[in-house]
Amino acid sequence: MCRIYAGQDPVRYQPVVRRLRLNGQSTSLRLEGAFWSILDQIAGSEGLTTPAFISKLHDEVLLMHGEAANFSSILRCTCLVYLEGNAGLAVAAE
Repeated sequence: MCRIYAGQDPVRYQPVVRRLRLNGQSTSLRLEGAFWSILDQIAGSEGLTTPAFISKLHDEVLLMHGEAANFSSILRCTCLVYLEGNAGLAVAAE
């Protein structure tokens, strides 16, 4: 079982830093490559660029909850919610 997880391509878990603007401020976000790939998919499915999607998500989080203590964690959990939703769609289609 662990070979599936341990044998994955190291590129997936290498940290990648991307620079973007949130609320007009230039910032950088550091996430593992696998999360960036999923965020790119989510943004594409929404018809947005990844920076535009992240900025929109950040704005919505601010409105709903105030400033996030750890926005990178929100992005990782966003990826999980997306994958869980897609898993549910796959099951429903069967």
